[in-house]
Amino acid sequence: MLKKGSKLYSILTGTCPRCQKESMYLDKNPLHFSNLLKMNENCSHCGLKYQIEPSFFYGAMYVSYGLNVALGIATFIVTKLIFESSLKFSFISIILSLIVLAPFVLRWSRNIYINMFVAYKPDL
Repeated sequence: MLKKGSKLYSILTGTCPRCQKESMYLDKNPLHFSNLLKMNENCSHCGLKYQIEPSFFYGAMYVSYGLNVALGIATFIVTKLIFESSLKFSFISIILSLIVLAPFVLRWSRNIYINMFVAYKPDL
């Protein structure tokens, strides 16, 4: 499931969607906030230009919105329905989970967005 050549591999690891040999980001750790969204210009292996067109990653905001909604719903279901917590605690849990996972969601949304437009080519 998570092997090289799959979209999921590229999305979760942040590697180049075309060759999957190099990280798209200058710093692989999403918890270094100063370098969170700093990306390489091109892939050093296949030469893919990550910013396909000017302002390309503005579209990732829509993906980020969807991921945050899904995360909020999942958190609500877990806290309210499974742990049977109060409504107030459920909403506090949603807010905390969105804040804690924000760096990961930002990167995942960019990874998902570029993988919608670029296909894996194993022969590179």
